[in-house]
Amino acid sequence: MGCCTGRCTLIFLCALQLLAALERQVFDFLGYQWAPILANFLHIIIVILGLFGTIQYRPRYIVVYAIWTAVWVTWNIFIICFYLEVGGLSKDSELLTFNISRHQSWWSENGPGCVRKEASVPGIKGLDSHSYISVIGCALEYRYIEVMHSSFQILLALVGFVYACYVVSVFTEEEDSFDFIGGFDPFPLYHVNEKPTNLLFKQTYL
Repeated sequence: MGCCTGRCTLIFLCALQLLAALERQVFDFLGYQWAPILANFLHIIIVILGLFGTIQYRPRYIVVYAIWTAVWVTWNIFIICFYLEVGGLSKDSELLTFNISRHQSWWSENGPGCVRKEASVPGIKGLDSHSYISVIGCALEYRYIEVMHSSFQILLALVGFVYACYVVSVFTEEEDSFDFIGGFDPFPLYHVNEKPTNLLFKQTYL
């Protein structure tokens, strides 16, 4: 398969997915979003598996990657519904942190143009004597940033699924059409019966 085939395109898509997942993982760590952190970790592992399968001509690994892309699309649709508060979901809930902490997305306080205001809490001294009050001036709400991240992940996953199916079909056709013993020729030259030649040689000797 040449460099302009679906195989090379799938390699590029897997590499792009890895970069996008790593970028998302960093910001999820900063926001202590434990559920997305675990999902991103699994995604990175399986994308690496799909990348390895594509490079090493392993259709089974690519099939696992293709199945995971469907799961990954479902997960990102859930994230979109969570931040858009669809179906009774609330972006202010602690669902993504497993109810361990009250943290929200890192973008909620550090989005483009956001200014965070803090004020001292009366009667409390020390390093933790400031309490977060509000964030103002955001050019874009953090939930829309998260939605754009998930939408981009869905787009990459759908394109990756299509190319994964194509590459698996090509690999399967190549394996079915190639005879590992005799190549593409079902009757190799070395299967020719040598008995007449031996008889002719004996008659000449006598």
